Amino acid sequence: MQTSEVRRAVDTAISTASSLGLTADDAIVLHDSNKLTLRLLPCDVLARVAPVAQQVAQFEVELAQRLAASGCPVAALEPRVEPRVHERDGFAVTLWTYYEPVTPREVSPADYATALDLLHAGMRTVDVPTPHFTDRVEQAQRLVANRERTPALADADRELLGDTLRSLRRVIVERGGAEQLLHGEPHPGNLLATQNGLLFIDLETCCRGPVEFDLAHAPDEVGEHYPGVDQDMLRACRILVLAMITTWRWDRDDQLPDGRRLAGEWLGRIRAALDRNGLDSHG
Repeated sequence: MQTSEVRRAVDTAISTASSLGLTADDAIVLHDSNKLTLRLLPCDVLARVAPVAQQVAQFEVELAQRLAASGCPVAALEPRVEPRVHERDGFAVTLWTYYEPVTPREVSPADYATALDLLHAGMRTVDVPTPHFTDRVEQAQRLVANRERTPALADADRELLGDTLRSLRRVIVERGGAEQLLHGEPHPGNLLATQNGLLFIDLETCCRGPVEFDLAHAPDEVGEHYPGVDQDMLRACRILVLAMITTWRWDRDDQLPDGRRLAGEWLGRIRAALDRNGLDSHG
């Protein structure tokens, strides 16, 4: 979120919670990206705040309720208030249960795989309209092609990313296989270790596709414990996902700390992975 908006967003979250009867005098910023994640005190509620024009909060709230009802390991909405999106001062605010982190914070690959398998099982019982994973790939492709949005991306790197996104998207689609509702970005930053077990958060990126696309966001060892994985599909998905997140880092508006340095490192990893797996990005 833009620095100029953060203070307003914090004030909006506090005033929203207070108007709902929660005692909120202070806020701790837990995460700042396209939306702001706050811990409101002393009521101990998690608030997520985003500009109204940029949010898909209603979708996330409805999906979280349905997944929780299906027994999925997902974070719950705050039970003391009505489960809905609160629009105020140009922001959309949603209120969630705050989970105190437990130690050790390191999650074993086997436990990670079990939690993701449970999430996917529950997701197979929920029918909601969502984008296809290829829609997410197309967003990255458009960004690569837009020199105004990615002015610092060198021509050779632009060609590498564009070719990799296009070729691996086709490889994965043509390989076929079962598709289902996915989390979309079940990376370690979206997995909480709590006293209630492992819980996934941030459902706004849900899409449809093969489970390997989700597994590609998790540490490599997790794929060794997930049942029935197509390892060739997973390798292709890992490189595709790496190309996508590398592309986001070259966006002139990207706010991830140290993102540009990471993008440079990841370009090297993409080249090495293509060579190691005998894949031709021009294919």
